[in-house]
Parts: sequence; C-alpha cells; structure tokens
Amino acid sequence: MPLLNYTTTVPAVRSIGEITRRLVEHGATQVLQDYADGRVTGLAFALPTPRGVQQYRLPVDVGAVEKVITAYRSGVPPRYQTPEQAERIAWRILKDWVEAQLAIVATRMVTIDEVLLPYMLIEGGTVYDHYLSAQLAIGPGGDPS
Repeated sequence: MPLLNYTTTVPAVRSIGEITRRLVEHGATQVLQDYADGRVTGLAFALPTPRGVQQYRLPVDVGAVEKVITAYRSGVPPRYQTPEQAERIAWRILKDWVEAQLAIVATRMVTIDEVLLPYMLIEGGTVYDHYLSAQLAIGPGGDPS
C-alpha cells in the first residue's frame, strides 16, 4: 500500500502555514520555524496547558520520507519519488496528524499533554529524546550496564 499523501501537489509551505494556523487557533502563543538551505526543516511552538505554557518540537524528517518512497516495492510510482515530493508528503502528513491530534483534544477525550508529551521540550531535548537516552543507558532487557 503506498504512503499516505504520496500524490499530494500541495507545496510544503502551504502545509506549514496550515499547521501554524491550526496551532494558533488552538491557543499557540509562539510558532517557530527552523531553516536549512532556505527550506523549513522543523517546527516548534508554545501552547498553554493545564500545567502552564509548554513548548513542543514536531518531528519532520524529509530524508526518511524520501527513503520510504524510493524503497524497492514501496508502491509509489517513480514520478513521485523525488526529494521535492518527499518534502511535500512529509509536511502534508504532519499537517494531517496535527489536525487529528487537535481534534481529539477538542473532544476532551484526551488532554494536549497526553497527545504531545513525546514532543514536549525539556532540558535541551524532547521527552522522547530523554526517554530514548535512558533506554539506551539501561541496555537490553532493562539491565543497567
């Protein structure tokens, strides 16, 4: 089965704008963009939560998407296997994900902290970064080495 949004023609900048708009509509007080070579490579934002304003960094890895769409048997036709298309796909998938997360928060089935906890920034990285570092330090099977 081909990757979600693999045929998108929506420019990455439009998807980024839509993500930004949704975040602001849901109370974001800051939205920051990281750039490399004139392209947006990351998105971070601050959002009020029940425990105060928290900062988050969303995952965007265009290179990973490009590897997936160009992989043997990916199901993605060659005309869609370009770096530019990988960028469009990555941002469109992230836009869809953000909208889904904000929708489930809006229903009050979950809190913003529940869905965004891995991406919350703490002490120089995300909660997930710290979790991963701790798991690597512990070693396989939970045995500290």
